[in-house]
Amino acid sequence: MRAYGFLEAGGPDQQAFLDVPVPVPGPDQLLVRVRAAGVNPGDWRLRNGEYGTVGPAVLGREVAGTVVAVGPGVTAFSPGDEVFGGCPGMVGGWAEEALVTASFAAHRPEGVSATDAAALPVAAGTAHDALDALALPAGATLLVNGAGGGVGIPTVQLARARGLHVVGTASEGKQDLLAELGATAVVGGHPQVADHVRAAAPHGVDGVFDLVGGEALRAVAPLTDPARLFSVADKPLVAELGGRDVPRDRSTRVLDALAALVASGDLDPYVRTLLPFDRAGEALALVEDGHTLGKVVVTLVGS
Repeated sequence: MRAYGFLEAGGPDQQAFLDVPVPVPGPDQLLVRVRAAGVNPGDWRLRNGEYGTVGPAVLGREVAGTVVAVGPGVTAFSPGDEVFGGCPGMVGGWAEEALVTASFAAHRPEGVSATDAAALPVAAGTAHDALDALALPAGATLLVNGAGGGVGIPTVQLARARGLHVVGTASEGKQDLLAELGATAVVGGHPQVADHVRAAAPHGVDGVFDLVGGEALRAVAPLTDPARLFSVADKPLVAELGGRDVPRDRSTRVLDALAALVASGDLDPYVRTLLPFDRAGEALALVEDGHTLGKVVVTLVGS
């Protein structure tokens, strides 16, 4: 079976198409013929060795496709079902057939494309989990630090759907996008960013969701109670500042909720770059470069 991954930890020169066996689904697993697979920063970080994996490994954390077989004890899905979800261990999705965690999978509704569905589990799932953890009431103000990226874009939309006021930091090139999504946009990445946020939210912010880390996180951390400071970009620093990482709820419940929002038009997964599987390396390079607008998705059979 054809797949795409890396031979050993390192740079892009380690990436390659691989010939691997078709996996066999175990308990809580589905075997899915992949129609589309999302591309995430975690993919190139895995290849770099940041998570300790030395390879070889197949990349890909989230997919949409058709169920081919189900593992022992799986009853919620059957062969032929159109599904989307996350891959076990957050690997293995960039392949003709991939394993998907059944408890982190959902049926793909009519009206939600495979390419949109494949973009939901990681980025939109993280946004959903962060907002659940923050639990801000309607009318509260949320600062999204790094709102123009893959997680930030669904966070803004989901927060607005919950009735929150959103202030988002992003590069100058993404200011118009944030405004279109209903956020008050602030240019990030400079020493005065906290002052600009205060100007945009004169009554203060009730919570901060950071997607940048480093000095950008340190600059905005004093704007909120540490109990309402979350970051997925810099776990050591957010803990030092009294905040925390986002608790993950990787479940069918979350994916069903996200798909329903896409079907109703309240959430745009913002897939703006589609590349065929033959160009998987190019897709990863676009995300690694860090300047893409919206999600990148690799398409396979029948997508």
